[in-house]
Amino acid sequence: MFKLFFSRPKPAFPKPEGNDIRLIFGLGNPGEKYAPTYHNVGQLYVDHIAKGPFKKYRNFEFSKENGVVFIKSLTFMNQSGIAAKEALKYFNLKPENLLVVHDDSDISLGEYKFSFDQGSAGHNGVASIINHLKTQKFFRARIGVRENQKKAGEFILKPISKKNLLLLREVFSRIKIL
Repeated sequence: MFKLFFSRPKPAFPKPEGNDIRLIFGLGNPGEKYAPTYHNVGQLYVDHIAKGPFKKYRNFEFSKENGVVFIKSLTFMNQSGIAAKEALKYFNLKPENLLVVHDDSDISLGEYKFSFDQGSAGHNGVASIINHLKTQKFFRARIGVRENQKKAGEFILKPISKKNLLLLREVFSRIKIL
């Protein structure tokens, strides 16, 4: 139904037969304490593109627009798979219809990459989704949050500076769904 189109950078993005992204799942931690942190980049992305109000259902909240469902988990990052599995079941979708948007501390701030059918690379939220869905055959938008040579533990739960938030919003606007 919907295809992903990208502007700069032009990643090698595998498009399996029937690429049909129908559920966009923004990873993050619930609550005001975590809202403005790098680890919540996935939920910030969903907030950036979703226009409608969100409704709560068990372990997630959602907004449905033009056949695409936008999800924000109400579980903590390391339990994201619970909400992802629940959302796919609720909307009667398959993992191949899923795009998980998340922070990636191996990618520089201001960059992003797409992947399909790859391991978690140490991201506990993605690992939880793989574990609960029993597959890694879903799409991921990996948004870079690394600034300089800092270790992930030094910054992912810290508030995002205004300058970096503007840069992230620019990245969000480069990820198009048509």
